[in-house]
Order: sequence, then structure tokens, then C-alpha cells
Amino acid sequence: MRYQAPKGVSEYFPPRSQSFEWIRETLLTPIRQAGYQLLELPIFEDTELFARGVGASTDVVNKEMYTFEDRGGRSITLRPEGTVGALRSVIEHGLDRGSLPAKFFYSGQFFRAERPQAGRYRQFYSVGIEAIGSDDPALDAEVIAIAYSGFRALGLKAFHLEITSLGDKASRAAHRIDLVKFISALDLDKSTIDRAEINPLRLFDDKRAEIKELMLQAPILLDYLSPESLANFEQVQGFLNTLEIPFRINPRMVRGLDYYTGTTFEFVHEMLGAQSGIGGGGRYDGLMEEIGGRDITGIGFGLGIDRALLAAEAEGVVDTSVFLTDLLVIPMGGDAKSFAMRLARDLRPYNLTVEISFGDRSVKSAMKAADKGGVKYVIVIGDAELSSGLVEIKQMSTGTLTSSTLTSLVETLIETLSATIR
Repeated sequence: MRYQAPKGVSEYFPPRSQSFEWIRETLLTPIRQAGYQLLELPIFEDTELFARGVGASTDVVNKEMYTFEDRGGRSITLRPEGTVGALRSVIEHGLDRGSLPAKFFYSGQFFRAERPQAGRYRQFYSVGIEAIGSDDPALDAEVIAIAYSGFRALGLKAFHLEITSLGDKASRAAHRIDLVKFISALDLDKSTIDRAEINPLRLFDDKRAEIKELMLQAPILLDYLSPESLANFEQVQGFLNTLEIPFRINPRMVRGLDYYTGTTFEFVHEMLGAQSGIGGGGRYDGLMEEIGGRDITGIGFGLGIDRALLAAEAEGVVDTSVFLTDLLVIPMGGDAKSFAMRLARDLRPYNLTVEISFGDRSVKSAMKAADKGGVKYVIVIGDAELSSGLVEIKQMSTGTLTSSTLTSLVETLIETLSATIR
């Protein structure tokens, strides 16, 4: 029997895995630069945590979670998103008891039992951040700016930022009265009615064309913002303008999770078709308390590595040059192989990628592989080189040869390859 990866899994292997790694590390760079600290989290949690935190009216909870019983009879769910698990860790370990805002990041696999299609997978990869304990509108803008910086660092241009505000409790309560009245007059199936009874905002997120058409006439939450919520939203917009981050206000955005309040945002790529969202997030007042913590606010985002990669490929901006091998050493003979191994050992601490051609391949075969594999420089070490004490360093892109003595080879290579040091 020939085994295969499960259907709908986004699996990466060379050479495309280098593109995946480049996406992930590029998105993480502005996160680290902003002072966020790593949370390494489990990929499964108690099912009740997600049911309470994500929201009973969401498709994520109702249709998409991978839930099972473990050997102890406990109901376990593979994480469908990152925020709830991150907050559980913050509460459990008292990470919100120090200086606030407490800032964390995480990355890894997430799981949803969805119908697989391009950009929509059952196992997918994300990076996320959470900033907990401050309701400063400037923090909202900075969180958005971190994501924006990551996408721009990838070289992406064909994307835009959509923002809205889901208001505070007073705003949502006033809006709910009129929204429920509007929905009650619609001819809806029972499951949609049941869903709306739990959270009527969910109908704005319904993907069915007929529901979208009906909801075009629905009252929108932005028109019901309390003076405090409106002032907060205007300040967020002001800070985004200060940072020169362009945005569009989308009054019907609710996103797919129930816990969002206040500032909510999404990055949309214009070349990805139906699965155009490459990342988004928002504020979540009340979520910490809902899952057993203190009543403090937070804001965060999740950025899709898979979709960011598709976007980079669509725009032709994927850059894997940082993963090229700096030097390939081709040893000819046992003594040369020992020399090559010592040379690689001495160069690698300088953040250089150094490979050795193992298996006693011919020079012709090794050089051909180096040319195809994107190697920057090659040296051949044999009895002649060991005897004369001289070796030639070949730059593969130009064919240029540079001579060096064996005794000064390490220093010569460090200087020659300095441009590749990352």
C-alpha cells in the first residue's frame, strides 16, 4: 500500500518549502521587532475552551472543528484558531499579571474540517500575535501596522486593508434590537434562524448569495456606535493615517469568530479569487473573562502563511535567495574529504551555508548538481591542491576564479562570501 498525506493538508517539501520558510520568517520579523515574545502552544485543547471562546453560532464550532475523545474519555479538539488557546495559556500562567500590555506571538498548524480548495485547507499554517491589557487606540493601529509591514516586506502590492468597528456592549445592544427586527421579517430556513438567534451578526458573514442579497438592506453596526466607540474608531483611523497605511471602511465586516469587538480588520489580496483573505484580526473585549480570566481587553491577528505564499507566487515576488548554498566543497579522495569536513566546520559558525559533496561523485557530476541547485561558490580539493597548498574558488554565476592558499582559505572565503552573510 502506498500511503499519502490526508486530503486537504497543506504540506511543504523542497524546493517550495524554502518559499514557505521565507514567508513565515518574513512575517515574523516585524513581530519580533515590536517586542512580542514567543508562546509555543499545544495543537489540541479541551473542546469546551473553543466552544466557549470562539462562539456557539460560528461555523468554526458548529461545522469545522476536529473533535475526538482521547483514551481517558476527554473531549479534545485540534486548534481551529490561535487566540483562545493563547489566552488560556496567559490565564493559566499568570502572564497578564505584569507590565501591560503583555505581548505574545505564536505560529504553527491549525485545523478545520472544511471542503479543500486552493487557499482553503484542513491543515493550514498561521502566525499570530496577541496584545493584552490595553485599550489604547494607538495599540490597535500598531497591531495592524505590524501585519501591514509583514506583507509589504514580502513585496506584496495587490492587497488592501479593510477595517470596521463592532462597537462596545451599548452599541451592539442598540443595533441588535433593529437587526433582530429586520431579520424576523425575512423568509429564512430554520438553521439560519437558529444561528441568528444566537448571534444575528453572523448573517453578515453568510456566504450564500441569497443571504448576502437580503443583508444588503440590513441596519449596520457602524450607524449605532456609542460616542465612546465612535471616538475610539476615529482615533484608530487617525493613527493609521499617521503611519501612512491606506485602508477602506467595510461596514458589513464581522469575520468568522464571535469574540470580536471594537476595531476589526482584514487584509484582502486581489489575485486570490474566493479565498482572498490573507490575514486579519481585531479586539476582543470580554473574551478573557469568558474563558476564566480577568476582565481585561486584548487585540491580535492571524496571518495565513499558505495564502501569503499563494499571493507572493501570484505577484511573482517569492525570494528564496537567502536559502542558496554559499559554498560547495568537492573533495577528491580521503585526505581531501577530511580537509573538507574541517573547512565546513570552521565556516558554518559565520552564518554561511556550506555543503560537502559526499559519495565520491565525479567533479563533473558535482558541478552539474551545484549549477542546478543554485550554489554560489564551489571549490575542488584533491591531491594536487593538498600538495601545492593552493586552491581555486569558483563563482558559479560568472565563472570567475579566485586563488587562495589552503592556510588562508577560511579567511579568504569569509571575505569572499561576506555579501551572503545573513
